[in-house]
Amino acid sequence: MAEPATAEHLKRTPLYALNVELGGKMVPFAGYEMPVQFPAGILKEHLHTRAAAGLFDVSHMGQAFLRLENPTGDADARHAAIAALLEELTPGEIKGLKPGQIRYTLLLNDKGGIRDDFMVSRPNDAKFAGTLFLVVNAATKDADFAHIAAKLKGRARVERLEEQALIALQGPKAVEVFDRIVPGVAAMSFMTIAPFTWERTQLFVSRSGYTGEDGYEITLPANMAVPFARVLLADKDVAPIGLGARDSLRLEAGLCLYGHDIDETTTPVEANLTWAIGKRRKREKGFPGADIIMGQLFDGAKRLRVGIKPDGRAPAREGADIVDASGNVVGRVTSGGFGPSVNGPIAMGYVRPDLAKDGTPLGLVVRGQTLAAKVAPLPFIPKRFHKPG
Repeated sequence: MAEPATAEHLKRTPLYALNVELGGKMVPFAGYEMPVQFPAGILKEHLHTRAAAGLFDVSHMGQAFLRLENPTGDADARHAAIAALLEELTPGEIKGLKPGQIRYTLLLNDKGGIRDDFMVSRPNDAKFAGTLFLVVNAATKDADFAHIAAKLKGRARVERLEEQALIALQGPKAVEVFDRIVPGVAAMSFMTIAPFTWERTQLFVSRSGYTGEDGYEITLPANMAVPFARVLLADKDVAPIGLGARDSLRLEAGLCLYGHDIDETTTPVEANLTWAIGKRRKREKGFPGADIIMGQLFDGAKRLRVGIKPDGRAPAREGADIVDASGNVVGRVTSGGFGPSVNGPIAMGYVRPDLAKDGTPLGLVVRGQTLAAKVAPLPFIPKRFHKPG
């Protein structure tokens, strides 16, 4: 999980002091000092999130508004204009976003490779007409925002929210805990965003997350992050969760980690993320690498991301070779480890399409030994997102 960095160059989130106070083991990650775990340990943190509610410091993520430079027309016209601009860079259906909706999408390069995966929201307040709210990955945020700004220069501007923290509350009890503190959030549906007020502080609350559980991500002023987190942590159902459990939670949910499972050499088709390409976008194209991506949709890609379950108890980590029944190397593990909720090792990686069917036998090379494994359906655990009805 950790990335090399010198201590003097590491940044700190608004929750740094609280993370240390709570006993967080701090490590370098994406240029920040972040807690990889707390005293309870990764296993208990993971299981607590699945059973109750986990609080995550994700303030290292990149947050920004994308605004029209010269907005004209009514709210719908302004949204259509800003959405059309962002659609030049992503295959997502942005124009179709209704006020208060969120979409997972991809920032692509000219070859259809994934520069980043990110969330885009259409705020439901009329004063934000012609504005989109973006949340991108920490390690790529500087490059992402510079890329977007350069491509849309003179037509739209990126306003980074450097003084805003981001806190995630995830798990089956997140809704009841949060609704007691901020009444009304329980009425939200999955992948929606809305403004709320807490202690005269403006919150932007999205019902979303990256654990496979129901939950929220809360944007708020940096100077209110610690008081707000303390109120959440005062509830017996809430515990602080570090990067270690965040990684095992998203792996069980079959969710990609940028720089590991997806990168600029990976297309949405190869990554099994074609659901993130809007139907209209497939017809109209107009996004980077469209011809390559559509060609793969029609003719098939040369490799596909799959879930893998080793037969035994030994995990295979990132970088382990994947071999076929004859021992030929056919891919490599991009994410792997122990799944506490699955109670066994799990992994993801890329293989040829003829080896991607569920149940296909594979081998994983760990410390010179080949472990028997099979292709497994993703996600490894059922997702429990909240949807109406």
